[in-house]
Amino acid sequence: MSETRTDSQSVIEKIEENWIWFLVLGIALLIGGLILIAAPLASSIAITLLIAAVLVVGGVIQVYQAFRGKDGTSYIWSLVTGIIAVIGGIVIYANPLAGTFALTLVIAAVFIAQGISQLLLAIRYRPREGWIWVAIAGAVSLLAGVLIWLELPSSAAWALGLIAGISVMFNGWSYIAIALAARAMKNAT
Repeated sequence: MSETRTDSQSVIEKIEENWIWFLVLGIALLIGGLILIAAPLASSIAITLLIAAVLVVGGVIQVYQAFRGKDGTSYIWSLVTGIIAVIGGIVIYANPLAGTFALTLVIAAVFIAQGISQLLLAIRYRPREGWIWVAIAGAVSLLAGVLIWLELPSSAAWALGLIAGISVMFNGWSYIAIALAARAMKNAT
C-alpha cells in the first residue's frame, strides 16, 4: 500500500514540476480539436484513412503470425481474419468516402446501442442517488446516434470529424485543468 502511495506522490510531483508542459499540451490539443471541428469532412476522411492503414498493417501482421504458428483451426481463423482486415483496409483506402459513410453508420449504431443500454441501466439503478446522470448520458448517446442515423448520408461528411474534434478538445481541457491545478499546488508549497 505504501508503494502505491509513493508512486502516486511521485506522479503528482512530476506533474507539478512540469505543469507548463501539461499546459502547452492542453493548449495544443484544444487548438487541434478546434481544427478538426472546423474541417469536419477533411477530418472524417483523415480518420477513415488512418483506420484503413491500421487495418492493412494489422491484417498483414496477423497473416504473418498465422503462417508462423500453423496450428490447425486457429491458423485458419487468424489467416482469414487477417486477409479480411487487409482487404477491408484496401477497400476503405480506395474509396475513403464510402469508408467514412460505413464508419459513420457504425458510430451511429454504437451510440444508439450505448444509449439504450445506459437508459436500461438507469431504470435498474433508479432508486439510488446519481441514476439521473446515467439516464441523461444514455439519452444524449441515443439522441446523438439517432440524429447521425437520420442525417445519413450527409452526416458522414461531418460526424467523425466532429466527434474526434470534441474528444481532442476535451482532452486538451483536461490537460489544461491538470496543469493549472498542479501550478496552484506547486505555488502553495
